[in-house]
Parts: sequence; structure tokens; C-alpha cells
Amino acid sequence: MSASLEAVRRRSGTVREARVTLAHGGGGKAMRDLIEDVFLRHFTSPALAPLEDQARFPLSELTALGDRLAFTTDSYVVTPLFFPGGDIGRLAVCGTVNDLAVGGARPLFLTCSVILEEGLEIATLRRVVESMARAAAEAGVQIVTGDTKVVPAGACDKLFINTAGVGVIPAEHRLSSASCRPGDAVLVNGVLGDHGAAILNARGDMALTTPIESDCAPLSGVIADLLRAVPDTRFLRDATRGGVATVLNEVAESSQVEVAIEEDATPIRPEVRGFCEILGLDPLYLANEGRFVAVVPAARLDDALRALRAHPLGREAVRIGSVVDGRPGRVVMRTGFGGHRIVDMLVGEQLPRIC
Repeated sequence: MSASLEAVRRRSGTVREARVTLAHGGGGKAMRDLIEDVFLRHFTSPALAPLEDQARFPLSELTALGDRLAFTTDSYVVTPLFFPGGDIGRLAVCGTVNDLAVGGARPLFLTCSVILEEGLEIATLRRVVESMARAAAEAGVQIVTGDTKVVPAGACDKLFINTAGVGVIPAEHRLSSASCRPGDAVLVNGVLGDHGAAILNARGDMALTTPIESDCAPLSGVIADLLRAVPDTRFLRDATRGGVATVLNEVAESSQVEVAIEEDATPIRPEVRGFCEILGLDPLYLANEGRFVAVVPAARLDDALRALRAHPLGREAVRIGSVVDGRPGRVVMRTGFGGHRIVDMLVGEQLPRIC
């Protein structure tokens, strides 16, 4: 065992309170106990163990993996904290890992900064931290540094998390939303809209009983498989806020092409489609946390689908459309009735139909 990990074993701070207090953010023994008992118990990276103000890595190890660093950050404020298929902790890890992976990077290290509301149950915080540790292990990344702040009751909604991530991009990967060309195939790795529908349903505002689970998952493995099979993949993007529709509009605008998709080819669960019909929502705009859009040369379509479908997170991968030589910046869907409609960039939030 390394000296740094042995140091973690020697730490014996224990949180005896049932809820977070302002003292847990005050920099003293209560804060040290919280960090040691809740966070270090599950985050066991050698880079984190010394508890310095920064994590340190040999540059030689990073440059051996690629020629560019990828760096991203995101904040998570989801309500409720726990939902079918995931929770805020798993979401924070998967979201940041996926933002690195869709750039062609191999995700390596994450930070974890939390803002805790005074009065949050310690048991709730433990569940979230345990979930983050499991998700990090699943994704093959280390949580290497972080920060804890406590704010008075009412100053935040229970728990906010910020994660930043570092990865390394191999020289052969040059993914860009500006690189798509007419004739390219547009793919997704599975059914769409599950996460957005699961969150809305979990809030209980509509008292629906539809069993919908979030698709929250780390995509680094399935994306790595795709890039090994099709290294000339043009573009990847995880379809989070704004859904697939927003991603396709970004492709059309950045590459100055038209994107044409088929409604009948777009995979959406009947439960999600029915849920959206009840609320007056368009599933193309619902958030996903385990789905991505890929654009590949048409000649490599079969290779791409074969690689995706061989992975558990890509078994339902399908082609949903093509890049075409039409009006630059436009996304068009051919409907199931044979007509066409514009799939525009979402303006503001989707709202349920009220009349």
C-alpha cells in the first residue's frame, strides 16, 4: 500500500451529528471529520490522499496517452436528489466523464466540490458520495481533489455539486461540430428522452405512475469502442439539456449543412412518447444522460453500428438521418405521415400544453 493511502487509513474522523451544520464548513475539526468520514472513506485516489490544495500528476504519464488535454466543468442542481435510475452524485460523475469522452478524450481525473445546505441529513450526503464513488469506478476515473462549503438553511436546495474533469486526447482524434459533410450518417446509441422524462415524473407534479428510469451512464467505454472501429468519426456530442434537437442544430449551424432525420427511425420508448403527449412536450428536446449523437462517414456506417451494438450502452444504436446538401443551418424531420417539419433550436424551457 502506498504511503498516501496508508495515511487515509490512519485518519479516524467521525461525524456524530445527524445533519449538516454550519460548523461542517468552518474549517475546524467538524469539517475535517466530515471530509474524512464521508468523502475520504469512499474517494481513495492516491492523488487525493495527501489532502494538498491541488492534485499533482507527472506530465510524462499524460503525454504518453495523447497530445492534448481536455478540460471541462459542470454544476448539478437536480431536484429530486434521487430519481429512478440515478441520483445527483451519479449524474455529476457521468455528466463530466461524458463531456470529456465526446471530445475523443480518455477521462482520467475529476474534482468534486459540494455546496451543502445547513440541515441536510448526513445519511443523504453519504448516499450521494457512495454513488459518486461507484460511478467513478465504473467510468475508470479518479476523484482527486475537491472542496466543501456549507451555507445557511434556505440559501441552496439541499445539495449542489460541481465537478471538473481532465482527460487526454490521442493525436488521431479530431472531432468537431464543424467537420460534418453532406452524405454523412447521423446515429444515436439508444432510445431518447428517458432522463428528462424520469426527472419530470419523479417530481410528482402530475401524479403519473409511468415507470420511466433515467439513462444516466458513463459513455467513455462505448465511445472508445466506436472510435477504435471508426477513427474518422466526424462528431460526437452527448444530448443533455435541449436534447437531440439542440445537438443537431449545433451540427447544422457549425458545419453549414442541413440535417435530415426520420421520425420513424428515431428511437423513443412508448412510455416516454405517451408521457410527452400528456404534457405537450417534444421528446426530441428532452435531456439525456446516457445518449449521444454521432456523425460518421456513410461508408463507415456499418462499422459504427457494429461497434456500438457490441457494447451494452449501444445495443439499440440506430441511424436516425443524414447530413444533406440543403439549406445551411437547418434541421428537418420527415414525419410518420410523410410530411416534413422544421426541428428548430429550443427557445427557453418546454412548457406543458395548458389548453
